[in-house]
Amino acid sequence: MYYLVSLFIGILVAVMITVNGGLTTLYGVYSATVMIHIVGLILISAIVFLRKEKPFAKMQPWYLYIGGVIGVATTAATNSAFGKISVSAILALGLFGQSVMGALVDQFGLFGMRKHPFRAHQIPGTLLVAGGIAWMMGGEFALWPIIAVFGSGVLLVVSRAYNARLASNTSEFISTFFNYVCGLITAIPVFLFFGVREPIVSNFQLVPQWWIYLGGAIGVITVWLSNVVAVKIPQLYITLLMFVGQIFMGVLLDALLDGAFSFANIAGGILVALGLALNLLMERRSSRRLTAEYNEAIE
Repeated sequence: MYYLVSLFIGILVAVMITVNGGLTTLYGVYSATVMIHIVGLILISAIVFLRKEKPFAKMQPWYLYIGGVIGVATTAATNSAFGKISVSAILALGLFGQSVMGALVDQFGLFGMRKHPFRAHQIPGTLLVAGGIAWMMGGEFALWPIIAVFGSGVLLVVSRAYNARLASNTSEFISTFFNYVCGLITAIPVFLFFGVREPIVSNFQLVPQWWIYLGGAIGVITVWLSNVVAVKIPQLYITLLMFVGQIFMGVLLDALLDGAFSFANIAGGILVALGLALNLLMERRSSRRLTAEYNEAIE
């Protein structure tokens, strides 16, 4: 079930990116970031209130609250690359950063997460994943945008890990609440420093396209679901499943909204999906073999 949830998170992320893109186009990058966090905070605050949870009743170590702060950094890093490299390259590099960091977290149990050591039978599937990433990159090279997007992928895994640890000590809803509180506290000064010349300052107006304001609400769902799955299955598998859902939903949205179709994205997504499926299959076979050997030993 948790694998399907990870796939669904990827689908939601693709929708969220499309929605947030409309908001960014209208108001500006930093203004949109603040608005997204405000909408998300309103929603998760209402949920926490209705559930009668008490987020401030028992505070946790300070470092467990930095997931939202890191989330703002991932957004800024990705936004800085737009227009310098293609969206396909951004998706591929983000996946690469998440994959590398996810593998390290799984291997060494970083940030207090459960260990899922890399095994030799994962190599063929991993090579397919690498091939999918390379296909989507399409030979593009621009040093600083590449570093920024790769870093955003790394930071996303770190943010997810800290949010998940906070959730395990409190609840998924309280962790999501603090993700948006800390994110908003970070986003406001960033906006005041970088966004004072954006359109929202000189000509703020609400538009009839109400759906562009829902990015924060969708983000609440994705953060909450991420908190649920992050402690259940390996970080690398979460990353790859989210990516598969994001890629194919993104292709569908491009076709519906712009009539565009990316063969590179489809081909890369298929290779990543095949690599993931192969790894999951080998993992299941290995688990069954170890279980059978254990049962034989105790008999």
